[in-house]
Amino acid sequence: MNTMSRGGLLVISGNSHPELSRLVAARLGVELGNVDVYLQDNKETNVDINESVRGKDVFVIQTGAKDVNNAIMEMLIMTYACKTSSANSIVGVIPYLPYSKQSQMRKRGSIVAKLLATMLCKSGMDHIITMDLHHKEIQGFFDVPVDNLRASPFLLQYIQEHIPDWRNAVIVARNPSSAQRATSFAERLRLGLAVIHGEQKVPEQDKIDGRHSPPTVRTFSGHSLDMLPLFTPKEKPPIDVVGDVGGRIAIIVDDMIDEAESFVAAADVLKERGAYKIYVMATHGLLSADAPKKIEESCIDEVVVTNTLQHELQKLQTKKIRTVDISPALSEAVRRIFHRESMSYLFRNISKED
Repeated sequence: MNTMSRGGLLVISGNSHPELSRLVAARLGVELGNVDVYLQDNKETNVDINESVRGKDVFVIQTGAKDVNNAIMEMLIMTYACKTSSANSIVGVIPYLPYSKQSQMRKRGSIVAKLLATMLCKSGMDHIITMDLHHKEIQGFFDVPVDNLRASPFLLQYIQEHIPDWRNAVIVARNPSSAQRATSFAERLRLGLAVIHGEQKVPEQDKIDGRHSPPTVRTFSGHSLDMLPLFTPKEKPPIDVVGDVGGRIAIIVDDMIDEAESFVAAADVLKERGAYKIYVMATHGLLSADAPKKIEESCIDEVVVTNTLQHELQKLQTKKIRTVDISPALSEAVRRIFHRESMSYLFRNISKED
């Protein structure tokens, strides 16, 4: 038996990404724990842990899969089962944290990422390993330590090894908010930078909410009230590119690609400006709805994503998707946490803008 197994390491996995779980376990030199996770006929999630977890350091691998709500329930129940079975510690390995896009208050909604963080902590997790959070501030939602790993070294290596003539490329930020990440890529590759600015898709009509309520009255209980100043509505200019992409390879970088409309619109503009080849690189490839079909029909030459999520179904719809394996980073993080070693090695040469 492996020395790590004798020392009390146990790696278990839900159904969200079995292939990634096997890769991580194989790199650690251990076998996945014997756990049955399934839906009963009444649609309730059931978890059976078929080996002792008493006194062990348990690592629960689960990611934000397509069936995201079932994935969350599996993760919560597995964690709580380990906690109530006297595990020494429970670490959640969550490559893509679900609901991370809902991490800011909007209208009368809620900050769902905060709710999920509270649920994970209450279920018994002592530590979280994740990768490229949509907003780094999400770490503050947790009451336990969070190691937010970066996929940029793997994506940079892909550019250097698999994109011919990559030195003739320019790194492109799809919008000003992703300019910091693009700048980090451009500086490490010593390439030029371009930023796309302007409206990339038709904005949704505002739903009926408080902004459509009656105007402020001038008097209240006999006292006069000053009128509120009018707020000028925000209008984005037509989509444009700041920077020269003519005769160059354009590499659009972002942290995730979900619905592909904005990426396709950006690629069209880059093509009009003279880019002769267009790549999209992102850590998390959600590629929901008909995104693969839109990518296949677009002028995008290749979409490069990591295996924080599965892409088998999407690859059946388009041949333009390439997957980069980030299991080495996850397995090394697990090993270092288990041996109580510093995590700083995993963040060497990585800037806070990544």
